[in-house]
Amino acid sequence: MQFLSPLILFTSCTLLATSLLAAEQAPPPSECLIKSQQISSQIQDAKTEGNKAEQSRLEKALAEVNANCTETSLLKQREQKVLDAKREVSRRQTDLNKAMDKGDPEKINKRKDKLAESRKELQEAQTDLEKVQSDD
Repeated sequence: MQFLSPLILFTSCTLLATSLLAAEQAPPPSECLIKSQQISSQIQDAKTEGNKAEQSRLEKALAEVNANCTETSLLKQREQKVLDAKREVSRRQTDLNKAMDKGDPEKINKRKDKLAESRKELQEAQTDLEKVQSDD
């Protein structure tokens, strides 16, 4: 009986440690899988509503995701979004500088607002990219 208690304790600890390690090592679902599941859910909604056109459009989108979606392609899309946002910020800054040269307060305020909006979009794109890069 004294021999069984340590054996049971050891076995229990081993099983607990194994299950904890398995839970920690389970990879998060890929973004492509999540996209696929979301589209599949929308297809079911379209079927339920009897919306054949929407169902057809979504089935094409699902086929496209299944055929072409990779984590690498998603990363490249995010990198491109950051580059595009940087270009937009640069363009908006140039527009603001021109408005300031002309001295029109109304245009200056509009350009400042547009620049702030572009900077916010750039920040969101950078945050999104950093999140994906840190997951690797």
